[in-house]
Amino acid sequence: MSGCISTALRSKRGHDDRCKGLSRGGLTTKIHALVDAEGKPIRLALTAGQAGDAPPGRELLARIAPGGILLADKAYDTDAIRAETTQRGAFAKVPPRVIRKRAFAFSPRLYHRRAQIERFFNRIKQMRGLAIPYDRRPDNFLAALKLAATRVWINAS
Repeated sequence: MSGCISTALRSKRGHDDRCKGLSRGGLTTKIHALVDAEGKPIRLALTAGQAGDAPPGRELLARIAPGGILLADKAYDTDAIRAETTQRGAFAKVPPRVIRKRAFAFSPRLYHRRAQIERFFNRIKQMRGLAIPYDRRPDNFLAALKLAATRVWINAS
């Protein structure tokens, strides 16, 4: 089973290309990651380029610790993610989307710590095979991502 979180898209040849999706830039794949406070990856997921960010975000929350703080960007601002985070005993510090009618407690100072996830993606993108995904199969690409994540863990120690 591949690590893709989306519905299957079939090409004309019948190849199951679940994590390649059309977006403005062509066929793309989104990488979703959950990292700890030090920027070490805990969980990774792939989706097609046109897929929304919130559904895989809910699946990544399975590893958030009670008392933890979820720092995410506006794409993850949904009632379901906020409710699940609260249910797990954690706190969601996500900036509200523009379409939100009700405001939530948000600390820009704490949100600055979200740079850890951006640093993780920067480390991943330094590896040529991941910056330009040459693998057509999502399970191979996810395996390469997990190897790179292992390398991040080893170098952090």
